[in-house]
Amino acid sequence: MTGSRPPVLFPLFAELETLPGVGPKGARAFEQMQITRPRDLLMTLPHGGADRRPRPSVQGVPSGQVVTVEVTVLRHQPASGRGPYRIVVEDAQTTLTLVWFRPNRGYLEKLLPVGAVRLVSGKLEHYDGHAQIAHPDHVLAPDDAGSIPPFEPVYPLTAGLTARTMAKAVAGALERTPDLPEWADPALVAKRGWPSWREAVRQAHAPGSAADLSPEAPTRARLAYDELLAHQMTLALARAYQRVPKGRESRGDGRLQARVLDALDFAPTGAQRRAIAEITGDMAQPRRMYRLLQGDVGAGKTLVALMALLAAVEAGGQGVMMAPTEILARQHAEALAPLAAAAGVRLEVLTGRDTGAARAARLAALAVGEIDILVGTHAVFQANVAFADLRLAIIDEQHRFGVRQRLELGRKGDRTDVLVMTATPIPRSLALAQYGDMDLSVLDEKPPGRSPVKTALIGAERLDEVVAHLRRAVDEGRQAYWVCPLVEESEAVPMVAAEARFRDLRAALGEGVVGLVHGQMPPDRKDAEMAAFVQGRTKVLVATTVIEVGVNVPNASIMVIEQAESFGLAQLHQLRGRVGRGAVQSTCLLLYHPPLGETAQRRLTLLRDTEDGFRIAEEDLAIRGAGDMIGVAQSGLPRFRIADLERQTALMETARDDARALLARDPDLTGPRGTAMRVLLWLLEQDKALGLLRVG
Repeated sequence: MTGSRPPVLFPLFAELETLPGVGPKGARAFEQMQITRPRDLLMTLPHGGADRRPRPSVQGVPSGQVVTVEVTVLRHQPASGRGPYRIVVEDAQTTLTLVWFRPNRGYLEKLLPVGAVRLVSGKLEHYDGHAQIAHPDHVLAPDDAGSIPPFEPVYPLTAGLTARTMAKAVAGALERTPDLPEWADPALVAKRGWPSWREAVRQAHAPGSAADLSPEAPTRARLAYDELLAHQMTLALARAYQRVPKGRESRGDGRLQARVLDALDFAPTGAQRRAIAEITGDMAQPRRMYRLLQGDVGAGKTLVALMALLAAVEAGGQGVMMAPTEILARQHAEALAPLAAAAGVRLEVLTGRDTGAARAARLAALAVGEIDILVGTHAVFQANVAFADLRLAIIDEQHRFGVRQRLELGRKGDRTDVLVMTATPIPRSLALAQYGDMDLSVLDEKPPGRSPVKTALIGAERLDEVVAHLRRAVDEGRQAYWVCPLVEESEAVPMVAAEARFRDLRAALGEGVVGLVHGQMPPDRKDAEMAAFVQGRTKVLVATTVIEVGVNVPNASIMVIEQAESFGLAQLHQLRGRVGRGAVQSTCLLLYHPPLGETAQRRLTLLRDTEDGFRIAEEDLAIRGAGDMIGVAQSGLPRFRIADLERQTALMETARDDARALLARDPDLTGPRGTAMRVLLWLLEQDKALGLLRVG
């Protein structure tokens, strides 16, 4: 049971309209910013600040800067027609104009009578060489100067929301902020010089200078840490939940693995040997394995996966490997079949397209243990698929699965070990955020025999040269991919479409030479087109990014990516990885439409200069940010309001270690810090994780 929200938090989860100055209309405006309760306001920190310290004059101050200055009112210049209302004033050194559009004249005459001295604060602009402030933020009598903060926080706003409304609502939320028990490690708090949570919230909303707005400022670092700690505790609970009930020992004797190694015409890399040892070591433990195998394009994950599956079979059980698409599932099966045969084990495929008697026979064989290894799509997790003794589940290319989805996996067998594989290099910060509940194995070496891919940037005006190059390559018996950003032409999006390019290339290279595959095709037609290319019947395959993952054609040595500037870095790297799989020198041609923007130039140049997927991933993160890079909606990646994934990786690692250590000491979270941690999980809406606690 998760229990219910602690009463101490009730004021922070009340309706927004209970705050001063927020009515139904204001609440709707706040909702556009995902602010629906006082707690959301507390976590919406200022993104800037205005220096409102008084100065003697606006003389020499550049446009766009906020100024606070004492002035004497000289004269009013009422609006003529639709023109603005102007009030001319002077400070200690010069004159300036205060401007209002469509004002209440009586109100302004009362606010700024001629001859009066006032303190004025607002953004300075220069119009026709003359200084002016339009709609000043503050107009006060000198005696009230203390009501303007020296450094005023500036908040993000949306349509229908003024800075004044935001400030008033934040002040109301701060007033009801309770003092909460300390959930962070006291030694860490003392070492970093962090204030308590309540004090950190108060200080973060009252910055004294620009330095206080930095993620490194103690108050902000503290609040970022709290977010990361709640998230890492959720992952730690998921990790603990995976291992209760405990796993069981799947200890292989190595005989089947030895047969495969003898059949190989190459030696595994050091990274492959290390990963195999880590995985089979985990499988031999009484606790459940939950590991991520991360390897760049062509790093040899398939061999590692097979060795793990064989360890399960050696221990007397079965293994299953799940791929995201039918094409990839069948390709995995084709790649593994000769090695499985060498080991003397039975391997079968199961996808959604298998029906009738053949499917029934396969399911029956699986249920009695006649099938050792099953390869398939999501179909392998359907209710009618039963295993005799499933020891290991491998999920390939599931980098878009969040924690919640991963908790559903592995339920097909009693205490099944789980291995997740991805060919998408993930920066350490994202791996911690998304896979912090898992152990990590990394393949950071390429197997011998894979030649580097030459990458070139080519302007679209040289298209005819590229087609001529392609014709020569086809005549020499080589194959090529040609990737387009769209399936069909669209008036709204000026991009090259695969169907149009297919027609052009077929006209240039001849009938039967060019194939076409994209995601909108019926599955059987798509499979037939892929098969024709894999078997070498077609020489050029025009495609969308449907071929991004997993397609393996060693004879394909040319990759043309049209409008390369419209693709993300990681996607370009994945596409390039489709070539360079044979002994022949491979090339990747990035066709772009000039002029290139600065970001596109940076992306394409980096891709040309390196094949290191991890370096590319780090750069992609720096260019695009975490959410955009993985696609937050599908990824299960957390939405942090304060923490910065790109800049606070070290803080994330500390939070992970802290969460795991606390859970090891207090597995039910019932001690003083554990109870405080429950409050944090409720505060940051990670309370569903409390349902994973096996209490009682």
